[in-house]
Amino acid sequence: MSFSEKLEDLLAHPNERIRSFQRLLLPADDRQLSALAEKSVAITRQHFGKTMRLFAPIYLSNECVNSCSYCGFSRENAILRTTLEVDSVASEASHLLGEGFRNLLLVAGEHPKFVSGDYLRRCVGRLAPSVPGISVEVAPMEADGYRPIVDAGAEGIVVYQETYHEKTYRSLHLAGPKKDYAWRLDCPERAHEAGFRRIGIGALFGLHDWTSEALALATHLDYLQKNCWRSFLTVSLPRIRPSAGGFSPPSPFPDRAFIQTLCAFRISFPHVGIVLSTRESPRFRDLLAPLGITMMSAGSLTEPGGYTGQGQDDLHLTVRGKRVDTEKNSSHATGQFEISDERTAAEIAGMLRSKGLEPVWKDWDTNITGSRHAA
Repeated sequence: MSFSEKLEDLLAHPNERIRSFQRLLLPADDRQLSALAEKSVAITRQHFGKTMRLFAPIYLSNECVNSCSYCGFSRENAILRTTLEVDSVASEASHLLGEGFRNLLLVAGEHPKFVSGDYLRRCVGRLAPSVPGISVEVAPMEADGYRPIVDAGAEGIVVYQETYHEKTYRSLHLAGPKKDYAWRLDCPERAHEAGFRRIGIGALFGLHDWTSEALALATHLDYLQKNCWRSFLTVSLPRIRPSAGGFSPPSPFPDRAFIQTLCAFRISFPHVGIVLSTRESPRFRDLLAPLGITMMSAGSLTEPGGYTGQGQDDLHLTVRGKRVDTEKNSSHATGQFEISDERTAAEIAGMLRSKGLEPVWKDWDTNITGSRHAA
């Protein structure tokens, strides 16, 4: 049985680790929260030292066939769209390599016409000789669809369930293949079967009650640790940011709750990586960095061609999925959401060093084992 078939029962009958995690989410006063933070820092230093892995996203395409209420790339939004040619993807990667990055995340909207498995394989294969760490955040596939991408050189995959509350999930995903709740929920297991060395999961906080989301996310993580043990797991707690469409999150996830949830994950899952994106403000990211985070994005842009201006040749407006010929008042494709921390990679690295943390640009090399998908 897959996780989607077990989730309801796992939530109804949590094991001791999940019950302990749930207790860590109970209302806490300042003294209790401070104690949680101190314990989280100590566990992080014990298992990860004083290091912070840095990465940057490359958006390949903002074309999408899904109608998702909260996403700037939603088919319903009238935005400027483009899909980068493989050469353009290489130009974006070259720019980021020049800034020091050796870990890149390839992100794309879900549109099989523009972002096919073969297109992803070619993008990964083009970057693999110069980029040691390549991950993808793309439409869920069958295991057989993932294998050529792994073989081309991708080591990691990121797939966020968005919300684990099925009723809310169905109300937010109005049309398109992403409506299939179980198909997305079981994606990490198919990715593990395909051979990805890293698997990242998360919930998009703000769509449903944060305590319920955190509990379901922890339950998923616990399940994957037991059933997808060949892969290194990471977890992320992204919060909704402003984007095209003007979606307003119905369920707030306050800063205090974010800190408590972060500490709960670190204490309950000491060996799991925790990822922090540029969705959060500079001040809040500076505060969170020592508490349990092991991986941060830096200098991020969320539009295709954002770093170098690639993809302008086919920049076009779509209205409800249909291409419309009109005068463009922008030379850039529309981003998925607004970035909050706009500091450069060098500035982030400097901030980390000021806190006694060492930025890690590269932590994996195929020359160590001769294989990209060795554990």
